[in-house]
Amino acid sequence: MNAIVTVVGKDRVGIIAAVCNTLAKLNINVLDISQTIIQGNFTMVMAVDISEANVKFLEIKNALSNLGDEMKLSIRIQREEIFDTMHVI
Repeated sequence: MNAIVTVVGKDRVGIIAAVCNTLAKLNINVLDISQTIIQGNFTMVMAVDISEANVKFLEIKNALSNLGDEMKLSIRIQREEIFDTMHVI
């Protein structure tokens, strides 16, 4: 199962490393990543594979939220099926 991770906040060194390290500890594979800096604000969208994660989805969500709190970033994760369902009418 895939999910989408979004990260937004003030740019600084180590954001990508911290997010990827957290995902790796949870056995989550990064499939695709796009990041940019807009007027000093870091933005990143990642497609990840959570099918082999060593914890449940809520624990993934909490781990990323906690990292976001520590780093003063907004980090969110949503199951990819939500996006797929939104486009089926």
